[in-house]
Amino acid sequence: MSTQMNAAFFEEFGEPDVVQSGKLPKPEPGEGEVLVRVKSAGLNPVDYFVVRGFLEERIPAEFPAVPGWDLAGTVEETGFAASRFKPGDEVYAYARRPFIRHGTFAEYVIIPESYLALRPQIISMEETGGIPLVGLTAWQSLFDAGNLQQGQTVLILGASGGVGTLAIQLAKTNGAEVIGVASKKNHGYMKELGADHTIDYSDNHVGEAASAIAPGGVDLIFDCSRGDAFGQVMEAGVLKEGGKIVSITKSKPDIPEEIDFSYVFVEPNARQLEQISELADAGNIRVPVTKTYSLDEVPEALKAIEKLHTRGKIVVTP
Repeated sequence: MSTQMNAAFFEEFGEPDVVQSGKLPKPEPGEGEVLVRVKSAGLNPVDYFVVRGFLEERIPAEFPAVPGWDLAGTVEETGFAASRFKPGDEVYAYARRPFIRHGTFAEYVIIPESYLALRPQIISMEETGGIPLVGLTAWQSLFDAGNLQQGQTVLILGASGGVGTLAIQLAKTNGAEVIGVASKKNHGYMKELGADHTIDYSDNHVGEAASAIAPGGVDLIFDCSRGDAFGQVMEAGVLKEGGKIVSITKSKPDIPEEIDFSYVFVEPNARQLEQISELADAGNIRVPVTKTYSLDEVPEALKAIEKLHTRGKIVVTP
């Protein structure tokens, strides 16, 4: 059995072109760990930030470092005391560790078995690899931080991206009314996912448009956008009294202190992935994959995700 694997890795922080593809030692699972053959790994904006070194203070890197935190694949080997899965099981996970080294843009990755869940069976391996980070981010933002309830209204800013794609679907499965904000070209896409109303941020004052749709205000504002929409929403006073704001892009927004605000930086959670699997196998979750890239093409993929205007998911297939 080969002791080497193909991987995309970087040995210093910098622009996407610092990422190279080549051979690295194949990792071996330790106690409580599982070796997974990666079949699909979703690409996320945070992967670009990792390569640039923007998260170095929070999550240090050990070089050579393999980026990537999403994975779908097959269990290859289990370490001592890892008994939840067996070789051949198809699994998926959000693989963020306390440091950046063994990422998922590689043929193999080691991961604590507690991170893993059995993958959905009625969607492809490529689609599955696009779920973990965005699915858990949407879940933890809408339900853990946002406490979204059936019959409530959620306004999602940046609703056509990876997190927004899952947020629309999860909110609808929970019986909420969804207002999605994105460019006009993505309105049909958001409607297909289940959005009840759509707003074009480039041709409207988003706050005024949202107020026209929900005159009584919205219960939750979920901010997945880095544009001007959040400021416009706050100007218009769209949030109901007692409503909540959750953001994955702004940790300290300029808003009144009395507003119930949460910043979410997603955490691994296998139980929530199991629940998302159940929803996917029931036909309630799908993950449109816009494009796939090989390990050799990871720099190109990072440049694409840097623009923050992608629809659905971009996936790396080692």
